[in-house]
Amino acid sequence: MKTTGIIYGSTTGTTKSVAQVIATELALPSGSVHDVADLTEDLIAKYDLLILGSSTWGYGELQDDWYDGLNLLKGIDLSKKTVALFGCGDLSSYEDTFCNAIGLIYEGLQGTGCHFIGGVGIEGYSFSDSAALKDGRFVGLPLDEVSEDDLTNQRLRPWIEELKGYIQS
Repeated sequence: MKTTGIIYGSTTGTTKSVAQVIATELALPSGSVHDVADLTEDLIAKYDLLILGSSTWGYGELQDDWYDGLNLLKGIDLSKKTVALFGCGDLSSYEDTFCNAIGLIYEGLQGTGCHFIGGVGIEGYSFSDSAALKDGRFVGLPLDEVSEDDLTNQRLRPWIEELKGYIQS
């Protein structure tokens, strides 16, 4: 079984709440959910699978604490790590930068050697652009807790099942 840690950046608490739901659904031990502001190299070393979450702010920017967190991660050899991404955005107000933050984290980690899992299709999302798109798919799980919170559970369910399959392998 793979050790799994969730690292989130959350300004209003929405991404933190989603991180806690994911931890509960994956039956992770207490202490597996961490604020990116507390990120250290030793913390990263504890986990095989890193589930990284960020909200998108301003005009498609990372949540503030992720800038330092991403810089730390960029300096670590993550070649033995697997990474899954999730993010919170607002389709109704920011359809042209929807969940950009997960795309920014994805791009930032390209030189670290990590392996990504958990990309999802664009079906059911109504947006015009996102930095989280690669080859016609999202690089992680985008969620809209502002205008489509009624869809969160149905979007989370298959993504969590994919992660469970990886954790148990």
